[in-house]
Amino acid sequence: MEHLFIINPKSGKDDAKQALLDGLKAYEGKLDFQVYYTTGERDATRFVREKCQTGRGPMRFYACGGDGTLNEVVSGAVGCERAEVAVYPCGSGNDFVKYYGGKEAFLDLDRLIGGKARKIDVMRAGDRYSVNVVNFGFDSCVADTMMKVRRMKVLGGKNAYKTAVFVAVLSAMKNKCDIKVDGTYINRGNMLLCTIANGKYVGGSFCCAPRSVNDDGLLEVCMVRAISRRRFISLLGPYGKGEHIGNPKFEDCIVYLRGKEVDLEAPVGFKLSLDGEMTESQRLTIKVMPKALNFIVPKGL
Repeated sequence: MEHLFIINPKSGKDDAKQALLDGLKAYEGKLDFQVYYTTGERDATRFVREKCQTGRGPMRFYACGGDGTLNEVVSGAVGCERAEVAVYPCGSGNDFVKYYGGKEAFLDLDRLIGGKARKIDVMRAGDRYSVNVVNFGFDSCVADTMMKVRRMKVLGGKNAYKTAVFVAVLSAMKNKCDIKVDGTYINRGNMLLCTIANGKYVGGSFCCAPRSVNDDGLLEVCMVRAISRRRFISLLGPYGKGEHIGNPKFEDCIVYLRGKEVDLEAPVGFKLSLDGEMTESQRLTIKVMPKALNFIVPKGL
């Protein structure tokens, strides 16, 4: 098997990437591997797709970066049965691996290389893909702001999500979007936010979909109606802990259900976040692709 380590040089801290390169030295002559540095947006998708089209044997692609890098690698590998996807989470945001308990096991190179593939679901959003969360409304404002501040010393880094939430509280409490799940409307008009999840976490520490199972062939849909800022602040704590679903305190403002297809219609320029990567769409259909990806889970998990 060919092992391809795809490093996003702009993602995360340099010492994390150096630790990977140092660890790979022990595998020289023992493992058929290649290191590739991405050169720009969606370059990882292009690289993986070309390898899938031209390669003959089994391949394992390691997304070395954050959730955005993983998104790009997954987008290139979907549809290629010979391809496996692993993640070495060394980016500023590593939400997807929290589904498995966190990044520590994934940063253990021996365990990662010795891991086995499990088939998991992928979400298709128009002509793009998502493996963790598609979110919009308040959340897309947060994601958009995070992209702008994440490299700032005080406002960025670990504080980027909190900074972005503050900005969104001031500017994105009402977002017009009609939403259907499996053909039935769950919203017409304004809402606060909506998350469509395959993973569990978003924004570094917020457990948006605590009941998610990433290989059950279903989307986890959670929509929060338009509410006051005071009510929203009271929701933040339970939302972060994953205690918002089924909570009587919020049952009048939260719509939660599972489905296989979500349709949305919104004003021109409506922004969405796909694993933290921003896109715009006025009309979009998001579908689950059951067990469409061979995902590597580190040995022992």
